[in-house]
Amino acid sequence: MTRTPQDVLAAAVRGLAPDEDANRLVPEFAAGRAPLAALTAFALEQRHIITGDRHAFRHLARERTGEPAARAFFAALAEGEDLALDHLAALSGTLGLDRAVADDYEPLAGCQAYPAYTAWLALNAEPVDVVVALSANFAAWGGCCAAMGRALRAHYGLPDGACAFFDFFARPDPRLRERSLAAVGEGLAAGRLTGAARRYGRLLQEYELMFWNTLADRTL
Repeated sequence: MTRTPQDVLAAAVRGLAPDEDANRLVPEFAAGRAPLAALTAFALEQRHIITGDRHAFRHLARERTGEPAARAFFAALAEGEDLALDHLAALSGTLGLDRAVADDYEPLAGCQAYPAYTAWLALNAEPVDVVVALSANFAAWGGCCAAMGRALRAHYGLPDGACAFFDFFARPDPRLRERSLAAVGEGLAAGRLTGAARRYGRLLQEYELMFWNTLADRTL
């Protein structure tokens, strides 16, 4: 049976869906029990994660693939990280985090494992496999961000501007979806999609969970 790009991405999202009970931080925010120190650490860690991921996506777009749809997908991700940094600045400002505080902050290894692995993928993985792995992870990440946005408004009184970072990732981008389908279609046609895509996606999910739970261990 011939696989379509829709089949590939749907199977990845379904097969790599995370265990909701494994995340120990998001439910604490959802219940209004997490301290603001956890959100402060989140924002400081994300500054490193986003800048690292942006470089990885640019490398994938410019150096690792010659296929136009894959290039467009990764270029769009890099541009999205620029927007995410703007939204993160609004959140950081609400939390009273200035540039000096951000520069002095020492990131946690458990939080930075995710961007370290993204960089590894940018250097070593077949790009279409990375498209599939990231697409599955974005679905899980988006769900967490949606829950965070609701919680921060309901329990912590944060304004919309401060929650824009979470809203940005919580809303699926139909244009990015089309780009991912096109990139997977290219990969299927060229025979480049491999069985490693699932492994990459599983590890991304586990590293993201490590991010949340490292923050939980440090702040709860």
